[in-house]
Amino acid sequence: MLRFARFHAVLAFGLSFAGVGALADEPAASKDDDGFVPLFNGKDLDGWQGAKDGYEVVDGVLISKKSSGGNIYTDKEYKDFVFRFEFKLEPGANNGVALRAPTKGDAAYVGMESQILDDGHESYKGIAPYQAHGSIYGIIPAKRGALKKTGEWNTEEITLKGRHVKVVLNGQTIVDGDLDKASTPKTIDGRDHPGLKNEKGYIGFCGHGARIEFRNLAIKVLE
Repeated sequence: MLRFARFHAVLAFGLSFAGVGALADEPAASKDDDGFVPLFNGKDLDGWQGAKDGYEVVDGVLISKKSSGGNIYTDKEYKDFVFRFEFKLEPGANNGVALRAPTKGDAAYVGMESQILDDGHESYKGIAPYQAHGSIYGIIPAKRGALKKTGEWNTEEITLKGRHVKVVLNGQTIVDGDLDKASTPKTIDGRDHPGLKNEKGYIGFCGHGARIEFRNLAIKVLE
């Protein structure tokens, strides 16, 4: 999620609710042929916690509301996994995927955050490389140019296994890096990111007052 006013300011959406969940060995739903299970039932936010009032479900699509947004997180924690989802942006849209994050604090620092951003929009000229869509915010910049036009569905897959992170957008690998190497001797943004040391945490969406649509959320837990 791109930070404004103060370049790295903590978002004003502080969550007062901190859910408690066990580390997920296997989600409860049935696996598909590739070993993925759904994280969103297409009807409501059952299985999620946090700022649920900032999101709504319409015709099987999870929508971050333009008027609010905020952070929502899975009820369960995950360690090593592949997370698949589809998303559709409006012009100038801004959000993020929280990874191995707790439910309190700025996910980009207390956990990790993979940017969701219409990074070709006029308002984002001059952003840092680590702020482009798909980047592990402040840590690993993503390759640009794989996003589809606003209003079209994108497919994304984020893999976290140990210290390795990979982001594939519309079939193109845009991030493929080692978290330790990327933060040694310091992070690219020069900030402290204690969440990089997390071995597990929640997956979430970090809404920032933009309408973004999500569907076909699924996860495969890696052994």
